[in-house]
Amino acid sequence: MDVKQINQQTSAFLKINLAAIRHNWFSLHRNFVGTTTECAAVLKADAYGLGMEEVARALRDHVKTFFVAHPEEGKRLRSLLPSQRIFILHGFLPNQIDDIVRYNLVPVLNSYAQVKQWQNFCKVHGCRHPVALQFDSGMSRFGLSEEDLDREALSSCQPVLVMSHLACADHPNDASNEWQRQNFIRMAQRFPGVPRSLAASSGIFLGSKYHFDLVRPGAALYGIAPNEETPHSLKPVVELDARILQIRHLTKGASVGYGLTWEAKHAARIATVGIGYADGFLRSAGNKAALWWRDKRLPVVGRVSMDSLSVDISTIPEAALTDDMSLSVIGPHQDVDALARASGTIGYEILTSLGSRFSRIYCDNE
Repeated sequence: MDVKQINQQTSAFLKINLAAIRHNWFSLHRNFVGTTTECAAVLKADAYGLGMEEVARALRDHVKTFFVAHPEEGKRLRSLLPSQRIFILHGFLPNQIDDIVRYNLVPVLNSYAQVKQWQNFCKVHGCRHPVALQFDSGMSRFGLSEEDLDREALSSCQPVLVMSHLACADHPNDASNEWQRQNFIRMAQRFPGVPRSLAASSGIFLGSKYHFDLVRPGAALYGIAPNEETPHSLKPVVELDARILQIRHLTKGASVGYGLTWEAKHAARIATVGIGYADGFLRSAGNKAALWWRDKRLPVVGRVSMDSLSVDISTIPEAALTDDMSLSVIGPHQDVDALARASGTIGYEILTSLGSRFSRIYCDNE
């Protein structure tokens, strides 16, 4: 990444490619979903940490339906998306119903209590407002049970969408995927003619029988692979560089970092880099992950600190690297999923953990 154009007062630089996000949406829409299923976009958690407003602007001319988790996120989006549908995945808390109506948001009702609260509000205020219903098809997380669907209040409910969520979609051969699909079909039959949605990012890659009327890609928009088996045409969306703050020459036997968990087996050169677990480079990556300089892998040595980490740069010619130069954290040699594997987690956590202290640059060209 060329960091000359970025604020030089910070020690890490995050580049976000909005054109790549748009490419990924079109790739999902054209190559996997087709024309009979609507392809929405999930912008919850500040668009997985990449900036909800910026991502919304990049997609708003193409996407009709957006999903966020909380009403506050929907309120932020409404000024940017005056005519698009905005679904609120967590529905609402009782004191949020007024905002749901005021900002023309569509709550996803996840429990019988939410259904009753919503119906009481509409009765008192004499209003009709679109809602969605979520079913628990087997994940035991959000959603109405089949027993809930037998209760009286549901018989008068007229949702604009019924939906559920797959627990194991990132494992294409897991038998629970088909089991949940059949459960969802059975529950959705109680609402004939209402559009249905089951697949989020990984579910899209399970095939057309999981697509129904609407799919809800989130992580896939941001370049996260749907699983480790399925080929895809998703582009990476982020690059992250971090500045070298100091270079030290160590003698054999010297140790590095909290707990002194790494010991030099020979004379070594160590760079202290300005990124740590407060910035989303997880502590679990200590002594496991790596940064890169050009095509050279530079292993992280010692524990990751809150604001810094150390890498072994002994293989780089001494004149090539100096204080104030930058190393690649996420880039051509290490994407988000690769860093996640080295950290013992998933790409979702890496993306949503990227800190607020970075200088951010948005590019939007093909």
